[in-house]
Amino acid sequence: MKFPEEVLRIANDIRLMKIRGAGRIARAAAHGLRLAAQKYRGRDRDSFIKYMREVSEMIKNTRPTAVSLPNALTYIISRLMKRYEEGYGLMELKKTVIDSAEEFISYSLHAIKRIGEIGAGRIVNGDIIMTHCNSSAAISIIVAAHLRGKSIKVYATETRPKYQGYITYKALREKGIDVTLIPDSAARFFMKKVDKVIVGADTVASNGAVVNKIGTSLIALAAHEARVNFLVATETYKFSPVTVIGELVEIEERSPLEIVDEKFLKKNMLIRIRNPAFDVTPPEYIDAIITEKGVIPPQAAILILKEDYGWVIKDYILKIVSEE
Repeated sequence: MKFPEEVLRIANDIRLMKIRGAGRIARAAAHGLRLAAQKYRGRDRDSFIKYMREVSEMIKNTRPTAVSLPNALTYIISRLMKRYEEGYGLMELKKTVIDSAEEFISYSLHAIKRIGEIGAGRIVNGDIIMTHCNSSAAISIIVAAHLRGKSIKVYATETRPKYQGYITYKALREKGIDVTLIPDSAARFFMKKVDKVIVGADTVASNGAVVNKIGTSLIALAAHEARVNFLVATETYKFSPVTVIGELVEIEERSPLEIVDEKFLKKNMLIRIRNPAFDVTPPEYIDAIITEKGVIPPQAAILILKEDYGWVIKDYILKIVSEE
């Protein structure tokens, strides 16, 4: 069955980074499944299940690194499959997808607000903060602290090659926050002035390692050297259940045209360019992870995974055993 144009547009916008940020990507994925269910015109429940699985797989394949994408899809599809196995009819199955998608989107937006409320308590009046890339959760903390009347200053990195730091700069500036834009390569230079680093996350592994925008690990290293607290702000649906059983997070590599233009490439045919979009920050460089459920040390990531994704982990293990 042909996918709706609106759903294909969402998938393409995620792939081309018109929709950026792990939280926004997750909400867009949920919205895509909701649209797909609303626009389904078939009359057979088995065909609907097949259709929804195909839509989910198509959306999942747009970006390989941010675990929020498959987690959002799993949140919805797992509820759909439970109802299907219980014998619900087509209309009830469509409603399950729509309701689950809306529930996930609502939870995601509430989680960001809650992270801001919790994280603001970690900000001290007079703090100078550094942030990297564009994280809704990190911005929520900074804005919440500002609204509580705390005097803060922010250094926002440009975040090359896609310059997501410009979005962060604009968002903070519009709230009246004192923010300065700096090149990524200047992070260590300014670190001696900084009290705290706050970044987001695309994926949190079971050992507490954080996958985030390329350059994050270098900033964490500079913060560690300068004894500056390095804080990660993230929703718990960005924790990766597959890492519990030893699977590695795939690091997305993007087009060299994000770094150089096509004219340059044609003149330098033999040049080799690599453009990883993310890197991994080890848990020993992370002081705390701020989630909507509270502040945890990175080593406690496994507890979140067991609580929220125990059934997913069990399914993965059973699948591996059956394949052997």
